[in-house]
Amino acid sequence: MAKIILSTHQKGGVGKSTLTFNLAANLRTNAKVCIVDMDSQGSLLNIRELSEVPIFSSNDLNSVINSDYDFIFIDTPPYLSDNLEQLCNLSDIIIIPTKAGILDLLAIKSTIQIIKQSNNQDKAIIVFNMVKPNTTLTEEIKNQLVDYDIKVSRKMLSDLVAFSRSVVLNGVEENANAQRQIDNLTKEILTIVAK
Repeated sequence: MAKIILSTHQKGGVGKSTLTFNLAANLRTNAKVCIVDMDSQGSLLNIRELSEVPIFSSNDLNSVINSDYDFIFIDTPPYLSDNLEQLCNLSDIIIIPTKAGILDLLAIKSTIQIIKQSNNQDKAIIVFNMVKPNTTLTEEIKNQLVDYDIKVSRKMLSDLVAFSRSVVLNGVEENANAQRQIDNLTKEILTIVAK
């Protein structure tokens, strides 16, 4: 049965789609993976023709879940959707990508409330994404997140152009720093999913 990896945050611009794509692309040579784009913007669906990872629309979710994929990555929209709690219940892990910003910290609260309503907060992990170098803000925001009682990943992804380009290059293999970061995060995610 497929492991379902959900990426969600109620704020746009935190890198959900790019992170979802890179995690799936990183596993594509060792596992049968796909992505379901639940966002009506269809950011990932727009690159479906270029992608080595199969990308499906929200209409295909049920058939994909009943298929023979090893990992199904689900990318969600940046707003409160009616089916988010249901998606949380289906998931083996819930990734909450966030940037280190005050508005991102404020917006993450509604996402965490939905996850807690689904009684799956033990499956959730916050991942710092697009981290700026040489700033103390990330640590300040990380300290504020302690109050939410959700695991925070030890791995962070830097604000590298390689991640932005990755969706048309099918990953970050050409950038050693970006590849190392996505490898480390992938290992952490797989460890949690295996529990």
